[in-house]
Amino acid sequence: MSYQINLELKPNNIYEIDCIKGLKIIKKQSMLVDVIVTSPPYNIGKKYNQYYDEKPRENYLDMMEELAEECSNIMTDSSSFFLNVGGKPSDMWIPLDIAQRFRKKLTLQNVIHWVKSISIPKEDAGNYPSIIGDISVGHYKPVNSNRYLTNCHEYIFHFTKNGDVELDKLAIGVPYQDKSNIGRWKVATKDLRPRGNTWFIPYETIQKSRSHPTVFPTKLPEMCLKLHGLKKIKLALDPFMGIGSTAIACKKLGIGFIGFEVDRSYIEIARKNLSDNI
Repeated sequence: MSYQINLELKPNNIYEIDCIKGLKIIKKQSMLVDVIVTSPPYNIGKKYNQYYDEKPRENYLDMMEELAEECSNIMTDSSSFFLNVGGKPSDMWIPLDIAQRFRKKLTLQNVIHWVKSISIPKEDAGNYPSIIGDISVGHYKPVNSNRYLTNCHEYIFHFTKNGDVELDKLAIGVPYQDKSNIGRWKVATKDLRPRGNTWFIPYETIQKSRSHPTVFPTKLPEMCLKLHGLKKIKLALDPFMGIGSTAIACKKLGIGFIGFEVDRSYIEIARKNLSDNI
């Protein structure tokens, strides 16, 4: 479906439109977004329904730079942009090169490490009664190579206009493992500490059983939104909506959203996923 620049965008909808065109429409309507959460195609050769994720490298980076510019045009000084990107063993620079392109338009305020799988020996986990053995949790896609390690993490780059957006860190806080820390530090007045920039969020990507090859779990955008501060969010945006993880998170948290997606079949799945989560 082809949309014209005079299309009127309304919250709580997913539009079949290229993200750059959609962003230009948002700007034309003088709309502003409080949070952007998205995971663009990583340009690592994944097969989607209607396109193949493998552009010439510089073309892909140019597209990412254009994305940064158009998004900066609809952000306020207090907006956040959470960009989830990964790489492939043969090109681990690509997430960092994307961040460098974004650097021309936005400020990198935080780097979050999304850990999808981790193993911790009991001796390293600490002497806690609740931990009785080695820990191995999460899922990952093994790499068939003698040169490369399996990649068990991805980046979430947190961009803002000026790098000074205050966050609600305890909104995604975790209980203290060592309760003696409560009251020891000035900030530790209750059994809740900031999570930090390493987030363990498990997921499993198996192409044969999934309609989209690179779905991120709903918990990921949910945590990004909470971290920004729910009271400050009127409208969130996902320019690469896929099958609706960000929309579902917004709906769960009572936040208005707009999504763009070029694949009609993914939009249909996203709408069904939204209706299933009523």
